Amino acid sequence: MSISYEKKIVGSWDEAKTKVQDWQSQGLKVGFTNGAFDIVHAGHVGYLDMAKQKCDRLVLGLNTDESIKIYKSKDRPINDNASRAAVIAALESVDLVVFFGAEKEGDDTTPSAIIDALRPNIIFKGGDYTIDQMPEAKVALSYGAEVDIMALFEGFSTTNIIKKING
Repeated sequence: MSISYEKKIVGSWDEAKTKVQDWQSQGLKVGFTNGAFDIVHAGHVGYLDMAKQKCDRLVLGLNTDESIKIYKSKDRPINDNASRAAVIAALESVDLVVFFGAEKEGDDTTPSAIIDALRPNIIFKGGDYTIDQMPEAKVALSYGAEVDIMALFEGFSTTNIIKKING
C-alpha cells in the first residue's frame, strides 16, 4: 500500500535534480531549506509555511541520521531517517524531501553540495544565522539564487523539548 506523502521522498540527488529542473522549466520558483527536523514542532511548521509562501515548490534537504550524530550529538536523532522524512513529507508546505549530510567525522555538514547540485532559485535559513555564517549562501549566490534569512519562531526548540522530556 502506498501512502500519498511517500512520492514526495526521493532516493537520490539525481532524482531530486530532475524534479527541480522540471519545475523550473515550467517557470516555477523552487525554494530549498534544510535541517534535522528531529522532533517537528510548531516553530518548524510555521517556518516551512512561511518559506512556501515565497516560492512555488519547496524542497527540504533532510540531514541523514549519521550527519545529525556528527553535528548535534551521539544521542540524536531521536527519530530515524524514515520517520523524520514521513512527517516532513506529510506537511502541505513541503513538495520534495531529499537526504544529505556528512557520512563521517570531518566531512562537510553544510548543505553546500546539495544546493550546488539542485540549484534552487532561493534558499531559506532560520534567523539565527547570517549570510556570512553560511557557506551554502556563497554557493547559492554564485549561480544567482536568492538567500532569505527567515524570522525565528521564538520559544520552540527540539533541544528544549528533549530537556523537558528528560526533566
